[in-house]
Amino acid sequence: MRICIFGAGAVGSHFVVRLALSGHDVSCVMRGPHLEAVKANGLTLRVGDAEFKARINASDDPAALGPQDVVISTLKATGVGALATGLTPLLRDDTAVVFAQNGIPWWYDIGLSADHPPPPDLGFLDPGSNLRSAVARDRIIGGVIFSSNEVTAPGVVANLSPERNMLLIGECDDRSSERIGRLRAALEGASITSAPVARIRETIWTKLLTNMSMSVLCLLTGLTARGVRDDPALQEVIPRLLEEANAVAQSCFPGVKRLTRSGPAPDHKPSILQDYELGRAMEIDVLVRAPAAFARAADLPTPMLDLMAALAIRQARDKGLYQG
Repeated sequence: MRICIFGAGAVGSHFVVRLALSGHDVSCVMRGPHLEAVKANGLTLRVGDAEFKARINASDDPAALGPQDVVISTLKATGVGALATGLTPLLRDDTAVVFAQNGIPWWYDIGLSADHPPPPDLGFLDPGSNLRSAVARDRIIGGVIFSSNEVTAPGVVANLSPERNMLLIGECDDRSSERIGRLRAALEGASITSAPVARIRETIWTKLLTNMSMSVLCLLTGLTARGVRDDPALQEVIPRLLEEANAVAQSCFPGVKRLTRSGPAPDHKPSILQDYELGRAMEIDVLVRAPAAFARAADLPTPMLDLMAALAIRQARDKGLYQG
């Protein structure tokens, strides 16, 4: 397959190497020193003591890469608006676009099944409806990533979760399709787990449960996920926080598995805290504001989540990392 990874940072670069080495024609849109290093020396993936290298067609200009079978956006939610202008040169009539990001996606209400409760107004996730204008409904594939990676030097990415690297995908209307089957097969062949999912939004909420609660608590405390879970001062706080988060998710999908304090907690900082510490634009809207909007739409009292949201927004604004 001809596959373009749009926004090849840490996660995207990991996927680029695996897909390229499994025989696909892979290109990527990236920028800055990472791009210059890849142009000069290729892209290196390190997994433990193993090292994998791939020569990649990379550019900061999508027009240089040509039409693709699939475009996989691994841009953060704060940068996904770049697709509105950058996608066109990559598209054929049947090119699918996978939106693989954290949190509630801009397309959440598109193709939504009739049995889903009416969602809140999510227009703030796509200001000016630029993405809705640029991306037709029949191109949209939802994606949820479970993989921890870090760009350790320009042109070099380290995979920190060798036992858990997944990209779960589904049509925006949850129908079965041949293209989903083909893409899952390509991912599995590249050692990227992609098990079938019945409803992609339920999978989105499954990951969001952690991001909207424990990850935000990491941001506010500066602790790793394990540090938060094990902090004696937070032992009575966490269950109340998770109870609210579970209630919001289950108001949309009653079958979402409940998140509990006893679950696994990696000893690393979640992306929202990494972004804060590195001075990068923060995914406040998709991880904080959007879940709060769903809680209001369901008439659910969420005082813990509301307080954390207000503090997270204030903290991000004070550092100039959020303008909402």
